[in-house]
Amino acid sequence: MTSILQILLLILDVAQFIIFAHIIMSWLINFQVLNLRQPLVAQLWNGLNRLLEPLYSKVRNILPSMGGLDLAPLIVLLGVYALRIVLINNQFAFS
Repeated sequence: MTSILQILLLILDVAQFIIFAHIIMSWLINFQVLNLRQPLVAQLWNGLNRLLEPLYSKVRNILPSMGGLDLAPLIVLLGVYALRIVLINNQFAFS
């Protein structure tokens, strides 16, 4: 059962990495360091958006409008951290 906990923690680590990659890539695109006309950048950006937009849209429906500030990635990242804490604190259930 410990392996199930380790697999769940690995999935959360991968999700955390993907969210960080999306956040950093959005900053680089907005500051025009990366150009969406480059095929590789466009493919990565579209892939990350397709992967994360279902999560972000659910969070955006709950959050009030903040103008141009998008807090959905932060809320999703906090959710990943919270899940990780819950799993680690309840690891005795997996043994």
